[in-house]
Order: sequence, then C-alpha cells, then structure tokens
Amino acid sequence: QVQLVESGGGSVQTGGSLKLSCVASGSLLNAEGFSIDSMGWYRQAPGKQREMIAVISRGGSSNYRDSVKGRFTISRDSVKNSVYLQMNSLKPEDTGVYYCNLEGTRVTVIDSYDYDYWGQGTQVTVSE
Repeated sequence: QVQLVESGGGSVQTGGSLKLSCVASGSLLNAEGFSIDSMGWYRQAPGKQREMIAVISRGGSSNYRDSVKGRFTISRDSVKNSVYLQMNSLKPEDTGVYYCNLEGTRVTVIDSYDYDYWGQGTQVTVSE
C-alpha cells in the first residue's frame, strides 16, 4: 500500500558528504483519514542490528542518534512525501545499509490503524 524508494547512497572517503533521498508512493497515502506520523532513516552495519539514525515527525521535530548529531541533517517535503538525509563529515563507522522508514495512522469511524513501512535500503560505504 506504500512503497518507499531510496536513492543517493554510494562510496565516499572519510570527510565526504552524501545526500540520501526517499520517496513514498502508494494508494494509502491518499486514503481518507490517513496521515504520516513520521519518516526516518535507519542504518544496519554488517553483523549489527538496525539502528535509528534520524527521524522527523509530522510536526517537524527531529531526533538524531548521538553519533551523527552535528553531522547529519534530516528534512522532509510533505508535498512530495519525501524525506532526505544530508550526511556530512562522514566516517568509516557510518558505513552500512540505510533504510527509509514511514510510520502512519489511518483513522476511520470504526477504528484506528497503524502502519509501518520500510524501503529496500541503499548502501553507504565510507573508506579511510
């Protein structure tokens, strides 16, 4: 019902920059009573669990993982149903697959439904 497509990953050297983009599409986005609660970026490094990097809420407030504060900036275009992650001063420990996430709620006369969607991921590799 919602598809997330990420782009912008790649390979850079330490200190470099990348900008990730994620576009959401699907019929649920236009369904009556549906709203996006948050969009965000998560990272999974080899052999490690997926971890939150940055999340931005419907109201525009954002949260960051401590290790990326001051280097990464999340932004959102509500009209385009898109979220972006500007990554500066990249470090080798930033390497991993970056996943886009969307959480939403649909409220109907009968009930309220929560939704959680993930993209396929985009690889970011930072070399020494």
